[in-house]
Amino acid sequence: MNRATVVAEALNLLDEVGLDAVSTRQLAKRLGVEQPSLYWHFRTKKDLLAAMAQAAMAPHANAPLPTPGDDWRAWFLENTRSFRRTLLMRRDGARLHAGSTPTADLDRIRHKMAFLVASGVPEHDAQMAMLTAGRFTVGSVLEEQADAGPGDGPHLPADTPLIDPESAFEAGLSLIVDGLTPRITA
Repeated sequence: MNRATVVAEALNLLDEVGLDAVSTRQLAKRLGVEQPSLYWHFRTKKDLLAAMAQAAMAPHANAPLPTPGDDWRAWFLENTRSFRRTLLMRRDGARLHAGSTPTADLDRIRHKMAFLVASGVPEHDAQMAMLTAGRFTVGSVLEEQADAGPGDGPHLPADTPLIDPESAFEAGLSLIVDGLTPRITA
């Protein structure tokens, strides 16, 4: 048993039972080991959850980085959509990710920020746009995943039109990009 095996099995457990039911006891049982042996790889459950969050983000973390010739708007939209798709790949993906620190992704984040700045986005605005898009995405997916269970959706009058989660996400994302566009320097 190695660290990667523990994380992979923990993510499988997450998908089966949800974040609230993930326990080191259940994980140890699935791995066929005693619970204390997990502490060889992870000192605390918080450390395990951080490793799970990092592993769950691998599809987004491996997405292509922007290049100097890319259009910042198209890249920003696709980057945020990629983040959303990745969060949706796992049950409770947004909850698992919320509050995690992307320490393994700092070079990629710096590259993305440098790309936006080179595209004419003032540095502070680039930082705020990335932060806003990230938090908007996590919040959107959190709501979407919370409503995913049968009968767990919003209880609205029958004649109230509902916007599907993807359309609502796209509308909010457009508002972020539209708000950033006038701040671009030539």
